[in-house]
Amino acid sequence: MTTSALQFLRRGQAVTLHDVPPDRTLLEVLREDLGCTGTKEGCAEGDCGACTVVIAEAVATPAGEQLRYSAINSCIRLAHSVQGLALWTVEDLVRDPLITREDPASTVHPAQAAMVSCHGSQCGFCTPGFVMSLFGMYQNRVCQGQPITRELAQHDLSGNLCRCTGYRPILDAAEQMAQLPRAQVDEAAVLAQLQQLTPGDDTAYLAPRTLAELLQARAAHPQAQVVAGCTDVGLWVTKQFRQFPQVLDLTRVAELRTIEDDGDQLSIGAAATLTEAFAAMQALWPQLDEFAARFAGLPVRNAGTLGGNVANGSPIGDSMPLLIALRAQVVLASLRGERQLPLEDFYTGYRENLLAADELLVRILVPKPRAGELLRAYKVSKRTDDDISAVCLAIQLELQGGQVVGASIGVGGVAATPVRARQTEAVLSGQPWNETTLTRAADALSAEFQPLSDMRASGSYRRALLANLLQRYWLESQGPSPQLATLTSLAQAAAAKVTP
Repeated sequence: MTTSALQFLRRGQAVTLHDVPPDRTLLEVLREDLGCTGTKEGCAEGDCGACTVVIAEAVATPAGEQLRYSAINSCIRLAHSVQGLALWTVEDLVRDPLITREDPASTVHPAQAAMVSCHGSQCGFCTPGFVMSLFGMYQNRVCQGQPITRELAQHDLSGNLCRCTGYRPILDAAEQMAQLPRAQVDEAAVLAQLQQLTPGDDTAYLAPRTLAELLQARAAHPQAQVVAGCTDVGLWVTKQFRQFPQVLDLTRVAELRTIEDDGDQLSIGAAATLTEAFAAMQALWPQLDEFAARFAGLPVRNAGTLGGNVANGSPIGDSMPLLIALRAQVVLASLRGERQLPLEDFYTGYRENLLAADELLVRILVPKPRAGELLRAYKVSKRTDDDISAVCLAIQLELQGGQVVGASIGVGGVAATPVRARQTEAVLSGQPWNETTLTRAADALSAEFQPLSDMRASGSYRRALLANLLQRYWLESQGPSPQLATLTSLAQAAAAKVTP
């Protein structure tokens, strides 16, 4: 195996590094190889945001080629994944000559100045990560003429944790930075310099550009570790100290990054990020807004992919219960051709699936909503933001004339795999949608699975929660009511007290 030079753009210059192992993280390269110690290691698992950096890549738009900025966790990002991209660390906000300033005398970026004036830092360990998330927000919102509300700031900072300052002054800083003299990346110059970077040609870190090349690489190197965002594989590197002499990265394949409207369904490429995939689904199901925002922090959603989440098959992953409820199908491909199957039939055991050694998951097909369908997705976790579910439940019923004519229910956190609640669906199908049916269905749902007890919740709590969430779904289907408001408050209080 040979490792080609890693090359990316930083401070208006190409950075070229040689002999970077395929499983070396971006954070290791920044701190140990480049001396960028402003970027911190806090959790080494993408939870705290202290390691946040911003990357940008060229994307084609109707207005021409533009930069797309993403705040990501460098602790679980493989270094070779930034080949050919632009990158900013906290040190670069002052020193990058391609950041033009409205006030030439200014020595700091508005994100930094606002944090200082609003007293948004105490010990300072988390501050560089917050500043970089603010910088990503600044480029994506302020520089695009969008106002930053407190709600948007909370959304964009969801992947950053602070243990001493508290969040009020940091949110104040997010709102204030738009009022300061403008500082903006010279995108034309960055785009021109990105075109000069040399494409990688690596047999240790394989990053094909087309689907045909990807399937050929998969057939030739079935032992290579597949990554599609690396938000989980990165943990195997940082927490389990696993080593991967060869990596196959599918996120550079253009065909797999698209989200297409196929008439009666969405076709979501496996390399579409979670941010992009949820945005497409939210456009069809606006009721998913809160659920999507609670799917990890923004840096994880910016890096992780829907295909990677589905293929990984964690029993506590949140996308699978939703996709099961939506009756999604997965498309598996190899040089032998393609095959398609329901998502719930894809899993064979704990983190095991039907993929052959030469196959990859390439698309997720999601049927569009139909008249009479009512979809809800619920996540219960100890923290509201940036936390793993104790239980995830997604329910879609098709109602006609007060009758349940179709039911699909996806559940996470109750079995070795994401599962479909077929017994409960059978209890609901063909029945009137009333309290009698609800009671029978709630009993069936709480008895259908035998979840284990762990650090997130006890098995008995999980079973009771399933029944209570179905009760909540019933109340929401009946419209706003005082009872629903009370139940919501109780559910929120219970979620804050989840105990094994």
